[in-house]
Amino acid sequence: QVQLVESGGGLVQPGGSLRLSCSASGSIFRINAMGWYRQAPGKERELVTLITSGGITDYADSVKGRFTISRDNAKKTVYLQMNSLKPEDTAVYYCNANVHVNLYRGSEYWGQGTQVTVSS
Repeated sequence: QVQLVESGGGLVQPGGSLRLSCSASGSIFRINAMGWYRQAPGKERELVTLITSGGITDYADSVKGRFTISRDNAKKTVYLQMNSLKPEDTAVYYCNANVHVNLYRGSEYWGQGTQVTVSS
């Protein structure tokens, strides 16, 4: 069993910053790509950013230049630094990881979600 636990959400004013963390635990052989998704009220869940095990990153156009994803493989943790936050960034943010529990078997896992609210 693999668990992803997120932390770091909250309320911030427009232009402010937040840092999200997501730590993986459990029976883990290898973690491949890790990423962050978000879902605003009445909207579908969307990919915000991802990072491969080798450190290659990709970002949604809406967050390029403002958000930075990073990971610490030794700690099995992925981070999302969010700067210059806008009200439209308000959403529940979900951590996602592709995890192998052995050499042959991999699955997608999700965190429980953390609320980010950008408002004055």
